[in-house]
Amino acid sequence: MLTLDANNNTQASLSLQAANQGITNIAPYQTGKPIDELKRELGLDDIIKLASNENPLGCSPLAKQAMQDELAEVGRYPDGSGYTLKATIARTFNVAMPQITLGNGSNDILELVARTFVSTDHSVVYSQHAFAIYALVTQAVGATGIEVPAKDFGHDLVAIAKAVRADTRVVFLANPNNPTGTWFEEAEFTTFMQSVSKSVLVVLDEAYVEYFPDNFDSLKFLKQYPNLLISRTFSKAYGLASLRVGFALATAEVTDLLNRVRQPFNVNSFALAAANAALGDTDFLAQTRALNHAGMAQLEAGCTTLGLTWIPSRANFLSIHVERNGAQVFQDLLKLGVIVRPIGGYGLPDYIRVSIGTAEENQRFLQALAQVLGR
Repeated sequence: MLTLDANNNTQASLSLQAANQGITNIAPYQTGKPIDELKRELGLDDIIKLASNENPLGCSPLAKQAMQDELAEVGRYPDGSGYTLKATIARTFNVAMPQITLGNGSNDILELVARTFVSTDHSVVYSQHAFAIYALVTQAVGATGIEVPAKDFGHDLVAIAKAVRADTRVVFLANPNNPTGTWFEEAEFTTFMQSVSKSVLVVLDEAYVEYFPDNFDSLKFLKQYPNLLISRTFSKAYGLASLRVGFALATAEVTDLLNRVRQPFNVNSFALAAANAALGDTDFLAQTRALNHAGMAQLEAGCTTLGLTWIPSRANFLSIHVERNGAQVFQDLLKLGVIVRPIGGYGLPDYIRVSIGTAEENQRFLQALAQVLGR
């Protein structure tokens, strides 16, 4: 609203009272600390970032070439339907094109779900220690968030099913979960889906599924349950984090509703081209998995040497119990040029989350951690 100052000069001032209540109660999502920011703050040049679960290999060379080729069309709007990428996704995952929604990263998908299916009269269920965006999109639409206590740092699917109320419209599940890396098996998920009302949309967030693809076949559940939506991203294993592109798989009916809310050009041309090429580079994905598996073993062995425990993970990161204030350990590591992620905001104040990097980056982290902890 407009207010007048003492000198009768018109000032544009938007009162907090004018904002939706759900928005005013939101604490903004904290991203991983950028390398350039740390350079400015501490004047360091030799910095490694293991904070945001990025692919240390970068992206597929085929994706790089696709982006280069797309430069000639930079002055034109992207294909709002994302036809070519959708066609490739359909072939790759054996789904129909009307089942696919493209997002500006998978975060965009999660927000689209909340805006499409949830209102102030509804509730949304998610787990403790789960991705912060679930609570944020719930608050943004003014719905009631129901956080279910975790079991062994992961999803307690039995308790989550019991927490569903008559006014619940969405359940968010992550498999594997961020920031803990925990997972559930197909048998547990089958029991869960059978126990949840078909009027509740179950969102299965699989941002890290490519790292252990043989442990859980979510696509077969998609064919069995019309109230299931699978969310995936190209930001992690495919290495396209800066381009922001993800997708959802669901029934044609659910997809149609999401596309009524989705912005027409929410995925840019470079992202569309790169993602399309990345899906075809199975060699790069295999290299990514191999590096991740070796790096996971390296970090686990290093933690054992340091006498530290960790939460077993099927993602591309490890949450380590540092036995003291994780935020302080994070700050101390910054001074040594190593960026990780404190996860006190997730209810894990004495843990840090470290992304798996190259062998050299992992070793430098372990050496810095040993120095910080005095071990």
